[in-house]
Formats: sequence, structure tokens, C-alpha cells
Amino acid sequence: MATARLNSGDLFRVSVTVPVEAEEPVAALFERVFGSPPALYTEEETLRTEVSAFLSDATRFTPARRARLERGLQALRAADCPLGRARLHTRRLRHRDWAEAWKRHFRPLEIADRLLVLPPWSRRPARRGQVVVRLAPGLSFGTGRHPTTAFCLEQIVRRAPRAGAPPRSFLDLGTGSGLLAIAAARLGYAPVEALDLDPEAVRSARANAALNAVADRVRPVRRDVRRLPLRPGRRFDLVCANLLADLLLAERRRLAAQVAPGGRLVLAGILAEEFETVRAAYAAAGWRLVASRTEREWRSGAFERASRPRRRGAG
Repeated sequence: MATARLNSGDLFRVSVTVPVEAEEPVAALFERVFGSPPALYTEEETLRTEVSAFLSDATRFTPARRARLERGLQALRAADCPLGRARLHTRRLRHRDWAEAWKRHFRPLEIADRLLVLPPWSRRPARRGQVVVRLAPGLSFGTGRHPTTAFCLEQIVRRAPRAGAPPRSFLDLGTGSGLLAIAAARLGYAPVEALDLDPEAVRSARANAALNAVADRVRPVRRDVRRLPLRPGRRFDLVCANLLADLLLAERRRLAAQVAPGGRLVLAGILAEEFETVRAAYAAAGWRLVASRTEREWRSGAFERASRPRRRGAG
């Protein structure tokens, strides 16, 4: 395996091909190991799915990560998951190769008739009243088709300010490709802030913001959510945290502190089996679940602060 940093524009791919029946548990394993959803490509003739993680630096596929993936695959086999002869494969991809592969995964996406997400090469016209967001190829396959991203987009669309109404503010935690923040800016949210710990994600999000002519309103920054202030100078009407469940639990005080009074906190990136633990933790902190959806193995939820019960005898 290569150990040096790749040439500019090249990628390092870690992949495994499994029967389509095993796609969801293997994708969940990749997300736990790499911290972001993998790319999925299903060959319709063979009904086999290629699950891939793309890295900008081969050294990021550490021996520890390889061991976690292999142990995870062994555990799935032990649980009778139909993996077949699945084996890990690694490959260096030149820019042209991965950019073409990215196109296979990216199809137009509509959200509630108000938002249309397109790749730069698409000529599909928008419907009347639709806002268009275009995304260029990047390390993050944040095209909106992952169930957790789609739920966040729907919440952004539903809460978008109407014409003539005061703008609502938006914070995107773990921005990835920048899709959520860009969509929010295009739908009239202001101010819009976006952050991610991965410098490659930040670069991709900035490029996509420029592509959509919102670079003056969306300036993604590199920042760790574990360092968010407990008493921020600005709080937001809508906060989307598309992160892993462990991080949502460990940093719930910091995440909740970013939400303005009357605002909404959207939590995604949660496996369905982990959702009740997350919900209960936020309920104990005074948040109530107001919307939720389960799709495949994922469950996402929108939360608002619970109203405090009135004291007896209060006016």
C-alpha cells in the first residue's frame, strides 16, 4: 500500500464489493470507521454493490482502520450477513478516473418541489419556483441521496423563510460537500455558517459555494464541534448536525447551545438502533422530538426545546 501523499487531484480508494442484500450493514461499517457515508454503486445485472471510501492521503488508511474494517466484516459474517467472498481492495485513482466514477453516483434530486440538486454537467431545467444547487465532484459524496442528508434537506426546505418574511439563520455542523449550507443560503437563510473538521471537506464546500454564487454568504471553516462554545456569541434558528451518534451524545450540551430560542435542532447520521439512546439523552436535557424518519438502517430527528410546565397558581 502506498504511504506517500497522493498527487494533487488524485484519490486513494478503499472498497469492498458485496451482494446487494449486504449493502446497508457494510455501508454502516464503513461510516463508523471513516466517519462519513461511503459511496455506493450497484451493478444492476449482477446485483452486487461496491462500497467505497475515498481518501486524499493513503496514510489515512491506517493499519488500525484496516483492522477495524476486517473485524467488522468478520462480525457480519458471524451474524450470517450474506457477504459472499467480500475482500477489501485499495487503489490509487487519478483525478480523471474518480471524477468519472463520481458521475455514476450523482443523479438529480428534488426536495419537496422547492429544491433541485444537480451535478454541473446536468442540463435538466428547474421547475417554476425551484431553487437549484449544483455540486462539483469532491471527496465527500454529499449529493443528498443518503437518507440522513435528505432528511436535513427536507427540514431546511420546510423551515425556509417565505418571501417578505425575516430571514432565519442556519448552522451546518459537519458540512461535507457544503450541500446543506449552500441550499440554506439559496433558500434565503441568513446568516449561514458551516464547519467541518476535515480540511478536504472544507475545500470542497468552499468550491461548491463559489460554484453556486454564494461564496459571499457561505464561508465554510475548519473547526471541531468538540470546541464549540457553551455560551456562543451567536445562536441559530436552525442547526443541522449530521454526525455520528457517539459525537451527538458526547457533545449534546455544545450542540444544543448553538440553537436560538424557538429554534430547531436536526440530528442525523444515527443508526436506527442507536436513535432511542440519542432521543432519550436530548429529552433529559429538555428537548422534544417533533419530526422523525427511518429509512433503511438510518433514523434522523428534529428537536425543539420542550415548554416548561407552568407552576401552580401562576397567573
